[in-house]
Amino acid sequence: MSKFISSSQNPLIKRLVLLKEKSRERKKSGTFLIEGKRELSLAIKGGYSIDTLLFYPDLFSESEAQAMSRYGIEIIEISKDVFQKLAHRDTTEGVIAVVKSKAHELEDLNLRSKNPLILVAEAPEKPGNIGALLRTADAANLDAVIIANPKSDLYNPNIIRSSVGCVFTTEIAMASSEHAIAFLQKYNFNIFSAILQESEPYHTQDYTLPTAIVVGTEATGLTQIWRDSANKNISIPMQGVIDSMNVSVAAGILIFEAVRQRRINE
Repeated sequence: MSKFISSSQNPLIKRLVLLKEKSRERKKSGTFLIEGKRELSLAIKGGYSIDTLLFYPDLFSESEAQAMSRYGIEIIEISKDVFQKLAHRDTTEGVIAVVKSKAHELEDLNLRSKNPLILVAEAPEKPGNIGALLRTADAANLDAVIIANPKSDLYNPNIIRSSVGCVFTTEIAMASSEHAIAFLQKYNFNIFSAILQESEPYHTQDYTLPTAIVVGTEATGLTQIWRDSANKNISIPMQGVIDSMNVSVAAGILIFEAVRQRRINE
């Protein structure tokens, strides 16, 4: 039989609530929470180590929970009150897990392809945008995503939710812009920085060699170091009144042009 916790005042539950709500607690402990069957499955697929699984039996069966014990995971049954205290979403299927964070060092990137295509996002802040960028990277089967000068905790519950679990299965590194540029230049990537000024239309460029597409924030764009380090500065010709679009939409346009060119050249 699994352990049972019925009170939201339990010391473990209080600690897990802090994990859910506070980035500093996640960083200090090296753990974070995930919820939902798909997210749990993707975390396991992505090689994450699960410490503890908590389940509410009205939504997630005990047999499902016990099946997870083969991974060496502690299994805890929880009451409805505890589940509602820990859950970030109303529609979660009754399962929450405590998971060990990864370091996400540049040197640990596993670039599967000999001709990699990666996305670099400089200083993205909004969790929804980060999640959308990771979904786009997954859809295009990119080799990696580098978050340069990170401003947000990668294990923020809103990033996990908006990425629909792609945060677990995407190769992700976090580094300063200087470190990221040195890494890209070391491995002979062509760097294409998306900016409005002194740029060339994105569709006129060749993305068939090792390529890094770099996007910045909608508010301030890319910092000067990316403009100076780029092989080419590129832009999306705008047809309307405004001169910018959502960063994840822009990234999608640029990435899938690179994917299109590579398919033609296969």
